[in-house]
Amino acid sequence: MTTPAAPSNDLQLLPSVLADDHRRRGAALVAYHGAEVPSRFSDPGAEYRAVRTAAGLFDFSFRAKFTLNGEHRVRFLHRIISNDVKSLSAGQGIYATLLSSQGRILADLRIYADIDQLWIDTDVDLAAKAMNTLRRYIIGDRVEVQFQEVYAVALQGPASRDALRRVIGRDPEGLGGEMDHQVVEHQGSLLRVVRLSYTGEEGYEVWLEGQALRRFWNAALESGTGGDLMPCGTEALETLRIEAGIPRYGPDFGEDTLPLEAGLLNALSFNKGCYIGQEIVERARSRGHVNWKLMGLLFSADATVPGPGQALEVEGKPVGEITSACFSPALGRPLALAYIRREVSEPGTQVCLQNGDRTEVTSLPFLRPK
Repeated sequence: MTTPAAPSNDLQLLPSVLADDHRRRGAALVAYHGAEVPSRFSDPGAEYRAVRTAAGLFDFSFRAKFTLNGEHRVRFLHRIISNDVKSLSAGQGIYATLLSSQGRILADLRIYADIDQLWIDTDVDLAAKAMNTLRRYIIGDRVEVQFQEVYAVALQGPASRDALRRVIGRDPEGLGGEMDHQVVEHQGSLLRVVRLSYTGEEGYEVWLEGQALRRFWNAALESGTGGDLMPCGTEALETLRIEAGIPRYGPDFGEDTLPLEAGLLNALSFNKGCYIGQEIVERARSRGHVNWKLMGLLFSADATVPGPGQALEVEGKPVGEITSACFSPALGRPLALAYIRREVSEPGTQVCLQNGDRTEVTSLPFLRPK
């Protein structure tokens, strides 16, 4: 395969390989993290329930992939990002952040170790920034950063493993932990299966090239039995990930955020030594707290779902801001993710919106699926 050019910094929208297929199915397409993907195929409530009770199939064309090749790839990336790359064996993965020298989050990344290269997965609208930032740090290292025209679909839900087994004709063995991955063959093409949840439920990503992606998508839908696999869009995905307390780059954290403020402990290693921004992260950790914390908010059942950016107050003083919100079908009330001043971030604390609506601070996640 010829290595294509990476998305440029001024990229506005990357169409999904499956866009025409989605339109024929009547899906509504929207811009989501730099790509055009379905917001819904049918009723978002039904799509939500499919994931919570069986399995949902998502077009993850909003995720971009690139690789690091060369003999110094591991030691190079290890000294740049916030997690421990050297500990990875082939078939394993980690979550990490790419930080500025001030410790702020430039991008969040998933790193997957292969036998002879490292795969990096991030949002389409972060890919060019991440690649260009890494390239600036290559000084005397034998490392090459290459964009890869590889796309993904995701299966999420308690029946997702069974659904995946039906499509690829085998059980995805050896994927015992989150971000474990393996390459298998399907209809003459090689695909990479990654165990990864975006919803709190068991989940898998499947990576393929363009035409193979279309074949897999159609085979997955045709394999569904008794309605146990439903195509789903981003409206359901947003509700599912907010219930699961999973923050996303853009709405919930960004270039003004420290990893500890966003609660991204799974993206940090405190034992690996130096990396870009490490001094700031360590200073915040040794101090024992950060001034802002990403927390959950529980509203009454009759409250209106708040919009992002709404301010929070205690006795008329500003104490926070909402980042993401939804109505939770599981809990029957609106929920929100919000940054809260540490002084009022204790679960159970009452805070108010500017319109007077009261809400209760809670820890994350809101929901722990079985």
